Amino acid sequence: MNEALDTLYPPTPPLDTPEHRAFRETVRRFVADEILPHHTQWERDGQVPRALWRRAGELGLLCLTVPEAYGGAGVDFGYSAIVVEEMARAGATGPLFYLHSDIVAPYLVHHGSEAQKRHWLPRMARGEVIAAIGMTEPGAGSDLAALRTRAVLEGEGDAATWRVDGQKIFISNGQLCDLLLLAARTDPDASRGAKGVSLLLVPTDRPGFDRGRKLDKLGMQAQDTSELFFDGLRVPADHLLGESGRGFALMMQELPQERLLVAITAVGAMEAAVVWTREHVQQRRAFGAALADKQTIRHRLAEVHADTRVARAFLDDCLRRHLQGTLDTATASIAKYWCTEMQFSVLDRCLQLFGGYGYMREYPIARAWADARVQRIYGGTTEIMKEIVARDLLGGR
Repeated sequence: MNEALDTLYPPTPPLDTPEHRAFRETVRRFVADEILPHHTQWERDGQVPRALWRRAGELGLLCLTVPEAYGGAGVDFGYSAIVVEEMARAGATGPLFYLHSDIVAPYLVHHGSEAQKRHWLPRMARGEVIAAIGMTEPGAGSDLAALRTRAVLEGEGDAATWRVDGQKIFISNGQLCDLLLLAARTDPDASRGAKGVSLLLVPTDRPGFDRGRKLDKLGMQAQDTSELFFDGLRVPADHLLGESGRGFALMMQELPQERLLVAITAVGAMEAAVVWTREHVQQRRAFGAALADKQTIRHRLAEVHADTRVARAFLDDCLRRHLQGTLDTATASIAKYWCTEMQFSVLDRCLQLFGGYGYMREYPIARAWADARVQRIYGGTTEIMKEIVARDLLGGR
């Protein structure tokens, strides 16, 4: 399958150096040996084992862009993109490494104190500490300015602590996480809007932290998406990330990369779906001939291939921009919403060509179809992405 993928959808040129190609082979071996033989069982379990994270850390697959001084590889984002791409092509939606490595870790790299970086990042790179991000709440959804979880600073000097009370929902890595990057309202006078939101580094072994149920989802069943609760949880004052009240601004700086990561996942899944479908229609026979010999089938396959090629071309441009440091928020939002909408459309059309077999979870296309649906929701819904693009297009109106 990998040969077919590389032929139909060649790697982005900046990701096709000898070093990147060698790294891609390492990732492919890891996925083939350590993930695919076990992923079905992890879907039954509702989570992946902690040992997988440690193995990924041993192979240098975590926190790739983190500087070497803090335990990372200190390489460009292209290496992270390869990990995300290969996981998506394999349908490996359980181990959400990119949330840990390419969403949480950059917050620490860009905004953490020296002590915070040295305490957390080396252990994250080794897979000893698993990180998650706590933003979404039951009553807020994509509206990050409507957060209700509160953190109140109590005490003075070295004895000062943040008291945290509230709830988060739809938290990926929720059952496994040792570290939670938590968005909370820290200014009691800023009860509405983005003002007064801060980010806290919350170790999950503290009294007052409670993991709720693993959520029963339509797809991504090996991912331990959870509810989290905070009841009088206390963390030291120096666990604040960046400045108090600046959390929303920090989130806005880091969200473009998050949205690009979702787009990479979308295109990788599309590419795999087309390859699976091409193989199926060539082998499956109906009415005395292979499905691939029927014009309707051939044209539908041509359509999904064309849509996937267009998505790859746009994603390649976004990746180049991001590697150059010029990917803006609006373009990242376009990539997120357009690629995920196209992902679901392509997978739906591919599933149709499998007939009844496409509805069976034993077929990768069925699982990929179910996994794809959330892509249009998390990381900012399609509707929110369109609003961001519209405001940019209309000068903030």
